[in-house]
Amino acid sequence: MTLTRRRVLALAAGAAVVPVLAAFPGPASAAAEETSKLMTEFARGKEPQAGKITLTAPEIAENGNTVPITVEVDSKMEGADIVESVTIFADGNPRPEVATFTFTSLSGTAAATTRMRLAKTQNVIAMARMADGSVYMDKKEVKVTIGGCGG
Repeated sequence: MTLTRRRVLALAAGAAVVPVLAAFPGPASAAAEETSKLMTEFARGKEPQAGKITLTAPEIAENGNTVPITVEVDSKMEGADIVESVTIFADGNPRPEVATFTFTSLSGTAAATTRMRLAKTQNVIAMARMADGSVYMDKKEVKVTIGGCGG
């Protein structure tokens, strides 16, 4: 291999880029304590209860780029039984707070459907905060497979 001016410049440019790329952080996932902190903030110090909220998610997602999620809250949507908001968390995502839905008495029902991206198998958590301050939670583990071949 003969060293030409073009090869020397290419090697020098490559050597200069490597330290710059090393300074960028790699892919991150949410720490369990960060997810827990966000859930505590959403609950405003109340202990989440089971019931009232139903999270529907696939047990196995063959494509982690578009995982369908449905959240429904059993509520009359009047008086103290109004659902103020529902938040969906994914504890393995770089940003665990995926979506927040806000409702009013004019909403009629407290239900929402969305799609989310999951990079790996993880827990998806839905929390609902009611007008009376109570908080409800439902949690599902979603297995993300690579190309539909198991995870």
